[in-house]
Amino acid sequence: MKKSAIKSLAAAAFAVCALAGAHPAALAQDAALKVDDAWVRSTVPSQHATGVFMRLTSTGAGRLVGVESQAAKHVEIHEMAMQDNVMKMRQVPGIALPAGQAVELKPGGYHVMLIDLAGQISPGDHVALTLIVEDADKRQRRVPVDAVARPLNAAAAPAAGHGH
Repeated sequence: MKKSAIKSLAAAAFAVCALAGAHPAALAQDAALKVDDAWVRSTVPSQHATGVFMRLTSTGAGRLVGVESQAAKHVEIHEMAMQDNVMKMRQVPGIALPAGQAVELKPGGYHVMLIDLAGQISPGDHVALTLIVEDADKRQRRVPVDAVARPLNAAAAPAAGHGH
């Protein structure tokens, strides 16, 4: 390929990124975290909190250090763990994401809590989240996620007939 053709391709790629409002490196960073089966548990009227679950696989070692959502005033990363023979839920500062290993955020384990909800979440609703992931060099990137609401009695597995 001639140098002018390479420059043209690079300029076109940069222009597409600029038009999309993203820095070229930001697009490559999103590919570093795979998010599967993101879902949120639906709520009943006047319920103030609910959980969000998903499977995260990072190409490089990192940490999930925060989550944001307009669906709630407060969004926290939590862990369910046995303490003195009692299952307790507690907020954690982050979750390690080992390179190439899937990390499950699921009922009874690590999960995201939406607290002081903006409104009721019904089955089928879509809840937008932004994951804040920090790499080994402490650089942070923001990864948008769409979580679909499942019924209150939903387990970690997708509803029957909805395999992905």
